Amino acid sequence: MRGADFLQLDPAAAPARGLTDWLTAAVRAAVLDGRLAAGDRLPATRTLAGDLGIARGVVVEVYQRLVDEGLVAARTGSGTVVLPRSVAAPARPAVTTPAGPVRLPLPTNRPAAEGEIDLSPGVPDLAAFPRAAWLRAERAVLRAASAADLGYGDPRGSARLRSELAGWLGRTRGLRVAPEQLLVVSGVAQALALLAQTLRSRGGDTIGVEDPGSRGAREEFAHWGLRPVGVPVDAAGLVVAGMPDVAAVMVTPAHQFPTGVVLSPARRRELLGWARDGGGLVIEDDYDAEHRYDRAPVPALQPSAPEHVAHTGSTSKTLAPGMRLGWLVAPSSLDADLVAAKHASDLGSPALPQLVLAELLRSGEHDRHLRLVRGRQRARRDALVTALAQHLPGAVVSGVAAGLHVLITFPGSDADDVELAASARDAGVVVHPLSWHRTTPGDPGLVLGYAANAPDRLRTAIERLADAQPRRPRR
Repeated sequence: MRGADFLQLDPAAAPARGLTDWLTAAVRAAVLDGRLAAGDRLPATRTLAGDLGIARGVVVEVYQRLVDEGLVAARTGSGTVVLPRSVAAPARPAVTTPAGPVRLPLPTNRPAAEGEIDLSPGVPDLAAFPRAAWLRAERAVLRAASAADLGYGDPRGSARLRSELAGWLGRTRGLRVAPEQLLVVSGVAQALALLAQTLRSRGGDTIGVEDPGSRGAREEFAHWGLRPVGVPVDAAGLVVAGMPDVAAVMVTPAHQFPTGVVLSPARRRELLGWARDGGGLVIEDDYDAEHRYDRAPVPALQPSAPEHVAHTGSTSKTLAPGMRLGWLVAPSSLDADLVAAKHASDLGSPALPQLVLAELLRSGEHDRHLRLVRGRQRARRDALVTALAQHLPGAVVSGVAAGLHVLITFPGSDADDVELAASARDAGVVVHPLSWHRTTPGDPGLVLGYAANAPDRLRTAIERLADAQPRRPRR
């Protein structure tokens, strides 16, 4: 029996967009309503993909989602089988929201095993954390801190940190912001969560996101009840023409994730015009703005339209993600709701790390650390790009001018990038398939982070990656 028939799926009903969500929902429904009983084996991924006329990688991703939800299990020699409900129930559940299931945490967050070289994007050089400078600043803070400094305080964050941040963001990113307009948050993830809650409370139900764009951001919005709607990205950044009917859109204009393109001046004008004309909100994730190698970083969007742009950034790539320190500068019309949501969430960010960061900014140690790290990252970027040219000459490399990752694509290839990433992991290299970060089909690709590894390990990783790639004819 054909796989589509077995699952009672009509290939003609497959949507042009949102294929993974559609197929996941269809198979999940078949399990939950009993059409697929415990012990039934799902069709082989190749079989089902062939019947539906879709990429095998989509089916692989669907089956992985169902495994994560505890509904099925992959068993050696038996394929993917449906689990009994008594077995499935205790497994890690999906978090159900109006926008569908969200898997937390992402399976891509599994730590690298011993001997693997982790090229996951978004991983900074944690070995470069300025321990000595942090310790000096912490001692200075503890000597001077009052008892009140260590209390709950203002949910917007430490007044001392907000003052230092306002000056630093003005100098480095051109932001027009007073300390009282800043909200200290636990990284960009919390900024997006607070914005999503505020938008939902005001009747919003959709949000525009870059496509390709951050999978983590999409799932963050979905978790808080917003339905992400993809907006295409090309060589000039977000394609503003034909923007879907949304009240807000999130962009990474300084170094788009994952393509690495910079939002062009013309597109910046178009995007801000869209916001002004329709009263829309632009959420600016200042992703990788500090790591620019060829010239000064492009200015932030916020200064051009402060009443239409919510600007957010963090120290996750400059210091360490475990510090959980970030900031949000939002239009004044959102201030009260955002502060209330922050207070309800955690009563405020931890006091001591805020005071230490304020001291690092005041003393100039933070900027000195950034200059040091930027030089290290440039050398690592160069080693990676050189190795790619030598060992994967057929790959197109983009996003090299800034950031901590590059994108390689294989135009015209019929390869499945989920399979390419799996083959790479089998060879001891952890990478992200491009398809994880987009909702529409396109050329296969891999997203490679280079910040966390020295040049020699990067060269070894690319040699392994090249050896792991299947030798397939091009279309």
